Amino acid sequence: MSNPAKAKGTAWESLFTAYLREHHNPGAHRNVQMGSRDIGDVAGYYLHAVEAKAEKTITLSDYIAQANREAVHAGQPFGCAVVKRRMKGVADGYVVRDVRTDVRLMNRLRDAEEILQAIAPTVYEDFEQRHREAA
Repeated sequence: MSNPAKAKGTAWESLFTAYLREHHNPGAHRNVQMGSRDIGDVAGYYLHAVEAKAEKTITLSDYIAQANREAVHAGQPFGCAVVKRRMKGVADGYVVRDVRTDVRLMNRLRDAEEILQAIAPTVYEDFEQRHREAA
């Protein structure tokens, strides 16, 4: 690849996709770019359109605006930017979204947990214990 910045971005997308496959969704994959109707860089991050960024200068507002547009195009309820942290591995990168999106996500998670707790309290207790451990 003759463009070093593009090669760096492609490498980051590939590393993030591999991380998702191992820790979240074996079916995660990089998307084909679609121009003005782009659906994000990576598919398979549950409920999200992902805009992956590995740049020296970080411009969060641009990343979030792009991720939110791409979420609409992808038919996903949430958009996020996954930003490479300099000199660190994938697990130390940043997942960034605006407060509006994060509150919507937290409300959805809260409501889903309340439903599970009401319908299947024993299952909820097991779920709660399994997910309580720190990352």
